[in-house]
Amino acid sequence: MPGTSRMPISLRGTLNNVRRRSRAINNPLGLLDLDLIRNIIFFLFLLRWTRRAIWKLKGRGLLGTLAEVYADVRRVLYGWFLRMPGVRAKVRRQIDEALSKVQAKMVPSNATRYLTLPKEGWTEEAVRKELKDLADMDHTRWEDGYVSGAVYHGEDDLLKLQTEAYGKFTVANPIHPDVFPGVRKMEAEVVAMVLNLFNAPPGAAGVSTSGGTESILMACLSARQKAYVERGVTEPEMILPDTAHTAFRKAGEYFKIKVHLVACPAPDYQVDIRRVARLINSNTILLVGSAPNFPHGIMDDISALSKLALKKRLPLHVDCCLGSFLVPFLEKAGFETAPFDFRLKGVTSISCDTHKYGFAPKGNSTVLYRTQALRSYQYFIDPSWSGGVYASPGLAGSRPGALIAACWASLMSVGEVGYLSSCTQIVGTTKKLLAHIRTSPALSPELEILGNPLVSVLAFRAKTLNIYDIADGMSAKGWHLNALQYPPAIHVAVTLPIAKVWERLAADLEAVVEEEKEKERVRLVEGKGAAKGGAEAAGDTAALYGVAGSLPNKSVVVDLAMGFLDLMYKA
Repeated sequence: MPGTSRMPISLRGTLNNVRRRSRAINNPLGLLDLDLIRNIIFFLFLLRWTRRAIWKLKGRGLLGTLAEVYADVRRVLYGWFLRMPGVRAKVRRQIDEALSKVQAKMVPSNATRYLTLPKEGWTEEAVRKELKDLADMDHTRWEDGYVSGAVYHGEDDLLKLQTEAYGKFTVANPIHPDVFPGVRKMEAEVVAMVLNLFNAPPGAAGVSTSGGTESILMACLSARQKAYVERGVTEPEMILPDTAHTAFRKAGEYFKIKVHLVACPAPDYQVDIRRVARLINSNTILLVGSAPNFPHGIMDDISALSKLALKKRLPLHVDCCLGSFLVPFLEKAGFETAPFDFRLKGVTSISCDTHKYGFAPKGNSTVLYRTQALRSYQYFIDPSWSGGVYASPGLAGSRPGALIAACWASLMSVGEVGYLSSCTQIVGTTKKLLAHIRTSPALSPELEILGNPLVSVLAFRAKTLNIYDIADGMSAKGWHLNALQYPPAIHVAVTLPIAKVWERLAADLEAVVEEEKEKERVRLVEGKGAAKGGAEAAGDTAALYGVAGSLPNKSVVVDLAMGFLDLMYKA
C-alpha cells in the first residue's frame, strides 16, 4: 500500500533462517521443541488406538465390532434416558417399592433386635435358646433336599465330626505356624491331596483359600503378575467363556484386567475356540475354561484350549470349583467324561472348592498351580514394614484354622471310596433327572435341556411358556432352584440331599408345567396373548428377569442389587 514500507522477501527469509539456526544452537537435539513433543504424543496415541482397533476387528470381526458399538451406544443413550428428572423419580419409586417387598421377607418385623451389647453377658442357656430360635427361623428346607446346590452333604455324622474338629482349633490362625503347627500340617496336606486328585506333576503347588471366588482371584492375579514380570505387560487382558463364573469379571475389575467374553453357542454351549484364538494379542495374560460351568453344567473343550495355550505360550486356568470332587471320579464311576486336569500340558492352574462336593464346611477352597513359580506370583511380601517382615500367601492375613481343621477332617473321613460312592449317587441321579425331563410326556414337549451336562448340574429352558413363571411355581412348592439368563433358563445342582428326593422334584416340575400350560390356555382364550415374553408374568423371579432381560442398560438392576446387599446388613 502507498506509504507503507515492506521488508524485502530475501531479507525476511534470511532473518527466519537466523531464528531457526539460533533455536538449533540453543536446543541442538530438539528436546524442548513443543511441536515435536506434541507430534510424538499424537503419533503414540494414534498408534495405540489403531492397534486396539485392529485387535478389535481381528477378534470380533467387522459385524461383531459394529454390533458391540451399537450395543454400547444404545446402553449409553438409555442410561441418559433413565437419568432424566421425571423418569429418574419414577424409577426410584419403583425400585423402593421392590426393595420394600424384599425387606419384608428378609427382615421380619416381629423379631427382637439386638443393636447394642447387652449390659451383662447372657447365660449359656439364654444364648443356646436364642441360637435355636435363629436356626429354626422360616427358611427353605435344605434338610429335605429342596435346595439346588448350597448344601452338598448335610448328614449328621459328618456335621458332628466337623463341629468337633472346629472346636479343637477355634483360636487357631495359620498366620502363626509356630503357634499352631497342627493347622499348618493339615493345610499343607489338604492342598497335597487335592493336587494328587487332579494329577498334578512333580513340582506342582497350591494354596487354600476361603472359597471359589478367592481361588479364581488368585489365579488371575498370578497370571497378571507373571505377564508383567516376564513380558512387561502393563495393560493385561484375559479371555473367558461368557458362561465362566462371574468371579473372573470381579478379578478383572479388582486387578484392572480387561475381560474379553466369548460366546458359548448352542447346541453344545461350549466356548467357541476359534473366537478365543482370534482375540489373543500381545496383552493377553490368561485363557479360561470351566469343568463344568455354573449356569449350564457344561464342560468346555479343555483339550482344545490346552493346545491353544501351548501354541500361544499362555497360561490356561480351568475352573473346577463346581466340579470339585466329582469330575476326578467320573471315569472311575463309569460315567462319560472329558480331559480337564494337569494331564493336559497347557493347563497351568486349577481352582477346586473343597466346600462343595468335597463336603467340607463353607469357607474352604484351593487354587492349584503347575509350578511353584506360578504360585509365588500370588504372594504378597513386604520386607520393610515397621511391624516386621510381612508375608501372606493370598488375600487374607489372619485365617480361621478351625475351618482348615474341619476340611481336613472331612477329607480324611470320606476318603476315596466315599467320594467315588457320592459321585456315583449324585451324577447317577443327575442322569435320571435328565432322562426324565427328556422322556416325560408332561415335560419333554415343553422343556429343553441345554447342551450335554456331564456332571451334577443340568439346565433347561421352556419352548413356549415363561420359564421364570415355572421357577416361581417351583418356589411356591418350596423348591429353591437357580434362575438363569441369556438364555432364560433354570438349573438344578444335584446334591446328596436332592438325590434322595429327585422323584418328588420331577413330579412337582410336571405339576407346575401343567399349571402354566393351563394358565396359557386361559390367556389365549381370553385374548391376552402368550406370556413367553414375560408381559403377563406375576411372580418375583419372572418380574425381575423379565425386566432385566429387556433393558439395554442394567443400571436399574444394579440399583436393585445394591439395595439387596444393603438389606443384608439391616439389623
